[in-house]
Amino acid sequence: MIKEFKDFIAKGNVMDMAVGIIIGAAFTAIVGSLVADIINPLIGIFMGGVDFGGLSASVGDAVFTYGNFIMAIINFLIIAFVIFMLVRSVNKMKKAEEEAPAEPAGPTQEELLADILTALKK
Repeated sequence: MIKEFKDFIAKGNVMDMAVGIIIGAAFTAIVGSLVADIINPLIGIFMGGVDFGGLSASVGDAVFTYGNFIMAIINFLIIAFVIFMLVRSVNKMKKAEEEAPAEPAGPTQEELLADILTALKK
């Protein structure tokens, strides 16, 4: 069972997934900062200084902070758009690689041997 576990961990899929999760976490921090430090202040400027994070409504003792929900939606849309752009770029690069003309193949082993045989016969 330990050997199976080692084989499972050593597979490329698990390692790729781990790297993806780590990069995803770092990317989330970057996008979170982009939204909190750049986009929200810009939205506040155009909306007359409105800070979505502070928007709330009270009903009795319950406080509904719907501003945080609005910010979560904005974060999601920005993250989804950035991921869309990344995937789109990667797909374009893959398509360009597939459409690139292949380098001309050299002579096959049989052709080389035939040329050598012809040269030796002379």
